[in-house]
Amino acid sequence: MTIDNAQQRVDEWIQSVGKGYFSQLTNMALLTEEVGELARVIARLYGEQVAKPADLAKGDLHQQLSEEMADVLWVLICLANQSGVNLTEALTASFVKKTQRDTGRWD
Repeated sequence: MTIDNAQQRVDEWIQSVGKGYFSQLTNMALLTEEVGELARVIARLYGEQVAKPADLAKGDLHQQLSEEMADVLWVLICLANQSGVNLTEALTASFVKKTQRDTGRWD
């Protein structure tokens, strides 16, 4: 699936199943919440925190990692869609910016 396709599919889902987007402010709060959930899983997988029984009751931590990353991406795509941002173009521009800025930076 391309980024353009993902933006289109999320929009189609939001319009048909979700019945419309939340406000950008609500989606920003949801994105923050999802990033926090992703951080929780990463802290237990790769950090010093130990998974609690409640964490493990949700399933395999690696599966949770995948799910939380997808949730972050979903809400980010929602924000892009409702703000008129083409993420393919934005990511392409980001590669150009970073390449110009960072070429030779770690030599």
